[in-house]
Amino acid sequence: MEMYQNAYMTLPGITPEELGCLQQATADLNDDQKKYFYMIYSGKRKNPQDILLFTLLGFIWIAGIQRFMTGDIGLGILYLLTGGLCWIGTIVDVINHKSIALEFNRKMAYESYHIAKMGIGAGGF
Repeated sequence: MEMYQNAYMTLPGITPEELGCLQQATADLNDDQKKYFYMIYSGKRKNPQDILLFTLLGFIWIAGIQRFMTGDIGLGILYLLTGGLCWIGTIVDVINHKSIALEFNRKMAYESYHIAKMGIGAGGF
């Protein structure tokens, strides 16, 4: 686990909350499953700075891109049609960009855990 704990630290923009979530998620995985989990998770996760950048683009270009990135299609369409709810929703998302990224990354950790558990644990790979 020590090697993967250090590998998690190389993920761009990782927060202590996300690191704690990843440590909990991978606690009962064997080494092969942890490798597979890291490979899957690192491809799915979103960097909080990227979420912030796309949220800021909503002020000058198209509002709601950050919501499409995180799978909130309904909110993305709403922001797109209302100009980020007249920029109020976009301002809120600028303030909360880390929590938006953390929520999305927790979902991806959950998905990655189940994929790794089924793939390697069941003798799949």
